[in-house]
Amino acid sequence: MLRVTGIRHHGDWDAAVAADRVVLDAGDRRRRRVVLAGEKGSEFLLDAAAPLALRDGDGLVLDDGTIVLVAGQPEALLEISAGSAVDTVRLAWHLGNRHTDVQIAADKIRIRRDHVLEEMLRGLGASVVPLEAPFDPETCAPHGHDHGA
Repeated sequence: MLRVTGIRHHGDWDAAVAADRVVLDAGDRRRRRVVLAGEKGSEFLLDAAAPLALRDGDGLVLDDGTIVLVAGQPEALLEISAGSAVDTVRLAWHLGNRHTDVQIAADKIRIRRDHVLEEMLRGLGASVVPLEAPFDPETCAPHGHDHGA
């Protein structure tokens, strides 16, 4: 079985040269070890030392030199916007305080669709639009404290 030996990040390679494409949701793009199957039938093993955070548009370089395009599967999302940058930061703080995965998309915030959070955001004055799109949440920053202590 072919193995993934490297990753080309979105924008750093020509996706037109991809030999195949694998469509994954945000959760499946955060893996350490998994067998993947491309749309054209390629099958290959991703076996990394630590979990990877693959993004929509990345390329998986296989040990035979071919590259497989990683495509984000559309998911049910909410796109959130506010009247000002300060209001956007305030909304982001409320979402972070709830440990919600977020994607920053220009001057908007995207989260997975959640009716409780949608109601909270509207109550805080946000404009909230449901949409279907690939979800590329921010990766977690390392932190030096233990929540369980």
